[in-house]
Amino acid sequence: MTVIVVSNRVARAKSDEPVAGGLAAALIPMIKDSGAIWIGSSGQVGDAAQTKDSFAKIEALGTGALVTVDMPAKHYRGYYEGFANSALWPALHSRADLIQVMADDYTSYREINAFMARALLRFTGPEAVFWIQDYHFLTLGAEMRQLQIGRPIGFFLHTPWADRRTMNAVPHHADLVRAMLSYDLIGFQTDEDRQNFEDYLQFELGLMVVDGTVASASGMTHIATFPIGIDVDEFTARATRAATRPEVSRLRASLQGAKLVLGVDRLDYSKGLANRMRAFDRMLDVEPQLKRAVSLLQVAVPSRGNIRAYRELKSELAALVGEVNGRHGEVDWIPIRYLNKAFSQLTLAGFYRVAHVGLVTPLHDGMNLVAKEYVAAQNPFDPGVLVLSSFAGAAKQLDAALLVNPHDIDGMARQIAAALAMSLDERRERWHRMVGKLRASSVRNWFSEFLRTLANVRRMPSRLAPPRPATASVVVDLARAQRH
Repeated sequence: MTVIVVSNRVARAKSDEPVAGGLAAALIPMIKDSGAIWIGSSGQVGDAAQTKDSFAKIEALGTGALVTVDMPAKHYRGYYEGFANSALWPALHSRADLIQVMADDYTSYREINAFMARALLRFTGPEAVFWIQDYHFLTLGAEMRQLQIGRPIGFFLHTPWADRRTMNAVPHHADLVRAMLSYDLIGFQTDEDRQNFEDYLQFELGLMVVDGTVASASGMTHIATFPIGIDVDEFTARATRAATRPEVSRLRASLQGAKLVLGVDRLDYSKGLANRMRAFDRMLDVEPQLKRAVSLLQVAVPSRGNIRAYRELKSELAALVGEVNGRHGEVDWIPIRYLNKAFSQLTLAGFYRVAHVGLVTPLHDGMNLVAKEYVAAQNPFDPGVLVLSSFAGAAKQLDAALLVNPHDIDGMARQIAAALAMSLDERRERWHRMVGKLRASSVRNWFSEFLRTLANVRRMPSRLAPPRPATASVVVDLARAQRH
């Protein structure tokens, strides 16, 4: 079969370039090794009436390929900054109070999904299997069915799926979920996310899930849990190689024997960064002997700066860092090192290995691969300690971490201090338990298990929706990237 993976953006595979987001980090090795074709936005916009040869770019990635498409300028901002990230993202992360969209944003969201469906027409060969990724494309499957694409189509959500009352705050929520039922298979990170989705189907749409399958006007849709993983051995090797990189060497030297607590996140309100810094501040108040003996390095990669909630968060964090450093800092030591920049995966792996404590405390997260990468990067003979939010999907597997409630400032402060004081024997025992679970649920298992399940739940062509007139006639010529 030819696997066609679709996401909002694609990522390059060079280890010396920044890679933002768990989705990109997880998919790159799978595309390289599986021969799959990965399609997404180029990050550029153009005229939707362009000729078919003018806006598709193709490059090889191992045995697979990357294909990028310029999105229609008229709708991309409303789709991405508007509905996807000002309605869906806050709701999926249980922040319905931050939903702020215009009426036209949903129209743009649907138009971009329809545009991508037309771009996929050239891939509908007899061996094609489509795997759609994440909240940007909830309705893409329905648009593909409207175009009479009868091949198997699966969908995987990398974020959480919030409880049904929170999802009810999303404009057009019922329309969205009904469209999702055009997929043959819908995958979630955790059983809790899956159950929230099933509750929505039952109580909002009157649909019952029986033995993991729901019947709707669109046909039969299977619903299941597929926790995403990482390649432990590859990441361990990467961390070992990174030990001699200049940035890593400088970081180690700058500590002057002090211990390092490390946070690596996108600059996002779902990551709990403000509470994390307040907890570190509280720890220094309660444990003053730790001053000068430990520093927090927080890498916060800029994200979605055109959205007001993100601009406000950036200002809040900058002020908070200044306040904490002003209260506790000395002329030759500051408690929080705060960097608003991206680093390559190779450099980050080196940072993870240097850090005595990995601090991963999101308020809500689908999985959080930083937590898994931190564990994989550790020196087995002298591993660091993972302090992990119980509201991250990774906590369902990494229960040997020090689990915290990210809303409990004092509780987090105590656990950070406990991590810093933990004995070598306990650190090793906890690390061995966690790395064993990571090996048992690798990214390769995730990839193969989803596709194996999708192959078993194909939708019958007779269930396809009747075609509707297209609003535009743009079709992307991607024949050069075809397989078989």
